[in-house]
Amino acid sequence: MIRFVVLLAAVPALAHEPITTKITYTREISRIFLTHCLSCHKEGGKAPMSLANYQDARPWAKAIKEEVLERRMPPWGAVKGFGHFRNDMALSQEEISLVADWVEGGAPEGEPKYLPEKPVPDAPVFSLPRGSRVTVKGSAKLPAAARLIAIQPKASDEIASVRVLAEQPDGMVEPLLWLKNYKAGWERVYEFRKPVLLAAGSRIRVEPPDKVSFVIVTRASP
Repeated sequence: MIRFVVLLAAVPALAHEPITTKITYTREISRIFLTHCLSCHKEGGKAPMSLANYQDARPWAKAIKEEVLERRMPPWGAVKGFGHFRNDMALSQEEISLVADWVEGGAPEGEPKYLPEKPVPDAPVFSLPRGSRVTVKGSAKLPAAARLIAIQPKASDEIASVRVLAEQPDGMVEPLLWLKNYKAGWERVYEFRKPVLLAAGSRIRVEPPDKVSFVIVTRASP
């Protein structure tokens, strides 16, 4: 996670609430934070607050719940189920439910013995893999068969919603990427879990066509 944009102005909730859940920070939530959040939400990290221990995280529990339910955090940008990516940073539905249930149940700490060992992860590095690169704005036709490896948006402003699709010569449409609430400067690279096989003459199409350009990385199809 990188930042809470609006909720920083709110006063953290410190009121004591009844505990109605068995989900705890030490056993479940700390592991979710370690995997998805602590690369930025740590002392000296890019984010404005640390989630590295219970005392730091507890005042922000309600804000965390709202951010993950709205899928604003971690700031991945891609809509789940519209393309499948090997470097997906987003929380799974199960992880979102655990965070929400933990907060609704009073956000208990749990026993320290259940805390994970923490080599705190470094901030993710987003770089394009090797391959032929083509910039697409609106649409682009592939002159030869190719395997689509990765795709990267190039945005100078926030993207409310934009989709990228591949239309094969036989008319079949392959959904590639759907971005919602993508921020300029994120520099995300979306690397496909499996290469998308595209026949010669396939067209990469952006909808709407005038919102953002994309760099696609392909390799020759065997």
